[in-house]
Amino acid sequence: MTVPPSSALSIDRSPASRHAPVEYVLTLDCPEAPGIVHAVSRFLVGHGCDITDNQQFGDRRAGHFFMRVRFASTGDESTGDESTAEALRQDFATVASPFAMQWRLDRADTRRRVLIMVSRDGHCLNDLLFRARSGDLPVDVVAVVSNHRNHEALTGWHGIPFFHIPVTAATRQSAEERLLEIVDACNAELVVLARYMQILSDDLCARLAGRAINIHHSFLPSFKGAKPYHQAYEHGVKAVGATAHYVTAELDEGPIIAQEVTGVNHTHTPEDLVAIGRDMESAALVKAVRWHCEGRVIVHGRRTVVLH
Repeated sequence: MTVPPSSALSIDRSPASRHAPVEYVLTLDCPEAPGIVHAVSRFLVGHGCDITDNQQFGDRRAGHFFMRVRFASTGDESTGDESTAEALRQDFATVASPFAMQWRLDRADTRRRVLIMVSRDGHCLNDLLFRARSGDLPVDVVAVVSNHRNHEALTGWHGIPFFHIPVTAATRQSAEERLLEIVDACNAELVVLARYMQILSDDLCARLAGRAINIHHSFLPSFKGAKPYHQAYEHGVKAVGATAHYVTAELDEGPIIAQEVTGVNHTHTPEDLVAIGRDMESAALVKAVRWHCEGRVIVHGRRTVVLH
């Protein structure tokens, strides 16, 4: 057997083998105008980028355009680190300015820093923690905040800091100030209200605008107050659902991100409806968190556009 010379065993140093392409996501919206897609495509081609996925929507009624582009940077200058992303951002700013774009550009594998708030019901919290731990969600849960201690052990088992902040009418302001301290200290990018049963002040809603997601059952406003599923049972509802939305000062009326619904009938007991409702709440919330963190959600007025 002839042994090839050592030079034949050297690593292939062709441009294609120097590094694996790094993928990025560009999300933008702006007033409708000719040439937007052309300008974005020309920019990407000019920077040695290859589009791997693209969704866009032109809302003719509102005169507004929405776009999400996932692309691979294959140019020789691309290292895949933050300097490459920042260089792309700086260059794209000149493209965005003439169209008055609101935009964001990040690596596709970016994991968002998430703070979860919860009260007594732990089904949504448990689902989010499991999905974050298993890698199913592109998030790092940096803290859990609760006005009760019910889920302190669960949070600790996941190795996540737990903060107990009791809330009363007299302590609400100080409790919210403490929450914001934790949000800032943890550098949390998103706050998720996973069945956190306290009303946030208008000021806190404003401070967290666009980066706080809540979940509620979709019976609202039909069955408010205590035991909504029992109220629904008494009225013979035929569907159970849940709505995930951004937090605003208008209680449970923020821009909707995701909804889940399933049919029920007269054979379901109030307890059945509660159990089904928990599944719907968990499913809707995880979709909303996933879509937000993947840069698929764009808020426009009271509505959202979700680019799948």
